[in-house]
Amino acid sequence: MRNSDCVIVEDVERVRTITLNRPEALNAFNDRLYDGAGDALVDAIDNDNVAVVVITGKGRAFTAGQDLSEMAEPPKHNDGQPHGFPHFLDTLARFPKPVIAAVNGMGVGIGLTMLPHCDFVFISEEARLRAPFATLGVTVEAANSYLLPLLVGWTNAAHILYTAEWFDADQCVEMGLAWKKTAAEELMPEVNKLAKHIAAMPIVSLVHTKNLVLAPRLAEIEAARKREIAAFAELVGAPANREAIQAFKEKRPADFTNLPEK
Repeated sequence: MRNSDCVIVEDVERVRTITLNRPEALNAFNDRLYDGAGDALVDAIDNDNVAVVVITGKGRAFTAGQDLSEMAEPPKHNDGQPHGFPHFLDTLARFPKPVIAAVNGMGVGIGLTMLPHCDFVFISEEARLRAPFATLGVTVEAANSYLLPLLVGWTNAAHILYTAEWFDADQCVEMGLAWKKTAAEELMPEVNKLAKHIAAMPIVSLVHTKNLVLAPRLAEIEAARKREIAAFAELVGAPANREAIQAFKEKRPADFTNLPEK
């Protein structure tokens, strides 16, 4: 794994806990955080001492989503290694062992769209989730154009994606976006209880079972990702996206009326 202070990786009793560690930025994903989290997942794939992975956030947020300072001009790499959002998301989407999300606080953007790729989602009663893509002048990511309607139903997915509203823990459990709500102080004890129970199973059985469950949907996930990437490439840097980012920097409401054509 590449060294990264943006993630904390702890292995206990065959459970790997990956903690997103940018609390000063509400764990917003920059390139280094994507790399660190992606590397921690890759390392766990063939690690015989890891049977289950838990993903959570440090501090009061799960993740504030994409670091907008890198959205318009993402870092460039020439080292031949996988980087950034694709490295993390594509690894998570195909990860062959059980993954549990422990949503400890606010989750925005990828903080919501990573959840359909997890096998279990626990959510703190203090947490809330939001998919802000429409308000950023872009579109949905992480194959959620396919996975979200599958998971929560068409109308709930439309509500999440078209309105960019906040959803509290009860709403998330009711629609199926999260599996179980807990008190804030009980989140990690509840998560670890389940993780350790699953981790006691034979890894070979867990891997084969997960692969069988994943197999029918991998082609659809890949196709959705390709469509989303094409749409995102068209929209990022376009007038609506530029206005959204400028408004964010200036701490004012975005005005999407009378935008220039290009």
